[in-house]
Order: sequence, then structure tokens, then C-alpha cells
Amino acid sequence: MTPKVSVVIPAFNALRFLPQALESVLAQTFQNFDVVVVDDGSTDGTAVWLARFEDPRVRFINQPNQGAAVARNSGIAATQGTYIALLDADDLWEPTKLEKQVACLDARPEVGLVHTAIRYIDERGGD
Repeated sequence: MTPKVSVVIPAFNALRFLPQALESVLAQTFQNFDVVVVDDGSTDGTAVWLARFEDPRVRFINQPNQGAAVARNSGIAATQGTYIALLDADDLWEPTKLEKQVACLDARPEVGLVHTAIRYIDERGGD
């Protein structure tokens, strides 16, 4: 089945934050998605962690370090979903993010892009 949303996560030396970022995607109330994580030449063990990750919705691309924009574009090129959602490896999503955005896009086909407000948090998740 083709996913409705493909989530692209570029990651460079982001092992400290990537597990939480990925968990925030997997915990979404909207579940018709796949995830493409692009390891952009990390040297912090990201590739080893990703190789052990077991979820059929999550795919990985390993590439030499070329920067976030190239990593994002590599991920986008590998997507299969109707919609593409971008998430940086050090960011988190609220659980209803995809549900709300997909509903908005489905209800208004003339809309090509949606975004959300942001909330700044520290390394421990506090405001």
C-alpha cells in the first residue's frame, strides 16, 4: 500500500536526538506514513543505530556528508507518499501533527503547503 505521507529526516551526527525525533513520528495519531532517514555521513554511530532499527515503515539512506539540503533532496527522491513532511533530526512533532495537516490538505486540494507553529524546547524537552 502506498503511504499517504512520506516523512524525510536528514541526519548528521544527530544520534543524541534522532531516537526521540523518530519516536515522535511513530507516535502520530495518523498512521498511514513511511519514513526515510538520510544519514548524511555521520561519525557518531547514527548508521549503526539505524541498522538495528526495526520498523517496516522506516527506510534508511546512507550517503557521504553533503549537507542538509542534499540529504533532504536525497530523501525526497526516495519518497512514495502523496504528501511529503520534513522533520529535522533534532526536532519533535506533536502527536496530531500529521492528522491535522493531512485533513487540511485533503479538504483543500488547491493548497500546496501547510506548516505549523513552533515551540522552543531545551535539550531535556522543557520550555
